[in-house]
Amino acid sequence: MLLGGVTNKFFYFLGWTSLVRCPFCKEDRDKVVDSRSSEAGRVIRRRRQCLACGRRFTTYEKTGESFKLCVVKKDDLRVPYDRDKVIGGLQKACYKRPVSAEQIQQIADKVEEDIFRSFDKEVSSAFIGESVMRHLRATDKVAYIRFASVYRDFKDADELIDEVSQVIAEAEHTGQPKLFDV
Repeated sequence: MLLGGVTNKFFYFLGWTSLVRCPFCKEDRDKVVDSRSSEAGRVIRRRRQCLACGRRFTTYEKTGESFKLCVVKKDDLRVPYDRDKVIGGLQKACYKRPVSAEQIQQIADKVEEDIFRSFDKEVSSAFIGESVMRHLRATDKVAYIRFASVYRDFKDADELIDEVSQVIAEAEHTGQPKLFDV
């Protein structure tokens, strides 16, 4: 049952074909046990219990808010904002680094909070990239260097070395572990 007594069959009658089915017994009769928002309120996580077999499962409902936001690329092309692209870039930068999937999600959440705090309809890709780098730098220096080397498109090794030197100097001032043992 959904929405105060309205069943999944009613949604099907309206033309909505995305029924919530139990992943175990495939029945479409369930009740919501718990609801919570996550990802800065843009996703609703619902714990459901199947009324046929009694097992519990989780569903996620995404709001369309993030799709209203356009990203303005360097060439002035406008594309819809896609959280998965941010996460994909973070995963590549954090490959074989001690950064958990949860930490990657948290960084993406912080980046989205930065975006939605400052912009309503359009955001530059430069703002997104800088925000990702700021949060990644605080999490893992090597992953930050990886991300920055692709994002900033260094023209030669000197630019990369300058960036690494800044990160090393920053780590020495904050008492963080050294990036490289030199």
